[in-house]
Amino acid sequence: MDQSDRASGVEIVEAGLLLRPWRAEDAEDVHRACQDPDIQRWTTVPAPYRLEHAIDFVTKIAPQSWAAGTGAPMAVCDAATGELLGSCGLVSIDPVLRSAEVGYWTAPWARGRGVAVRATRAVCRWAFAEWGLRRIIWQAEVGNHASRLVALRAGFLVEGRLRLAQPHPQGGPDGWVGSLLPGELAGTPTGDTGSTPADEPPDADPAGPGSLPARHAAVFGSPQPILFARASDGTELRLRPLGEADLDPIVQACRDPEIIRWTTVPDPYQRSDAEFFVHEYGPTVWCRGTGALFAIADESDAYCGVMELRLSPTDPQVGNLGFLVAPQARGRGYCPAAVTAVCAWGFTALRLARIEWRANVGNTASRRVVEKAGFTFEGTARHALLHRGTRIDAWSGALLPEDIGLAGTPG
Repeated sequence: MDQSDRASGVEIVEAGLLLRPWRAEDAEDVHRACQDPDIQRWTTVPAPYRLEHAIDFVTKIAPQSWAAGTGAPMAVCDAATGELLGSCGLVSIDPVLRSAEVGYWTAPWARGRGVAVRATRAVCRWAFAEWGLRRIIWQAEVGNHASRLVALRAGFLVEGRLRLAQPHPQGGPDGWVGSLLPGELAGTPTGDTGSTPADEPPDADPAGPGSLPARHAAVFGSPQPILFARASDGTELRLRPLGEADLDPIVQACRDPEIIRWTTVPDPYQRSDAEFFVHEYGPTVWCRGTGALFAIADESDAYCGVMELRLSPTDPQVGNLGFLVAPQARGRGYCPAAVTAVCAWGFTALRLARIEWRANVGNTASRRVVEKAGFTFEGTARHALLHRGTRIDAWSGALLPEDIGLAGTPG
């Protein structure tokens, strides 16, 4: 097919959607959709987004991509009413490798209806059949959990991270990357009327509504929550993200001999270590969806310690718990209360089935904390930890949801 004819007559009707090349009359709807803060945050559209940007896109940029064979951008519309619902298409095409990249956004008035998932499946099915592609790539900035979930639901294998060539001015430097081959496309074409994702059998979409990936996307795609706990002395504790005011207290705590003895904090501990921990490490863990880092704060919001719940890289229903308590906050029952609150959040929000704890053999203070919180001591693992260059034995224990009165997680 001649490249100039690629857009001529293209219409994809699938799953209740109509996908077609952009038209001049779409400009006002595109302009309205792209006022959305999420579209401006996670895509490459200009910000602020003006009507002239929309006009330029639908009358120049999109048609030129089709004509040159470098892209296939399409409007996603309701098949029955013609209402614009979003954008989906091939944003770059490599004819030599027969590879392309897919891109999409959903208008704010159309979210929650599986539009991006259905559109992505339709575009990929069409691209494999009509363009003879051998691979379709998906990329998104790390932290764009909504886009990642769409890719998973379409059948993409999310394979890792890469440094972005053009990071968003408000974003981070790293992106997720995934790929899809023709035989991996999820979902079945459903014709003109189609079915929404909710109509699919539960086991047809392992990343569908109610699944663990969907739950994690909802949690980590939102701001980190603040949890509350009450210590044995009656103090109400707040478990919140780390902040600038915590830097000096963290430095002071991490120079404590007991913390140096039992943890792997840098020694000597510098302010730059605290700055990295607060400003880079903590936000990155949450952004990637690999866990959560909480400051333990008292009623005056003063730093009393830190607690981290990490997801196992091999089993997303297993968490690993670590913590330290500042010297001035010890002996007040703060840590057992904080452990209970964070674990309850892990079981309910992240649907964990098991939370594990490890500590150097001899760290009786850490062991007492978790046992007070309901953990069962499970034994000693020989040479299980690397501590300051030496392999050492570790105590291990675990907490299950039913240990703290919660229903067990199925699966």
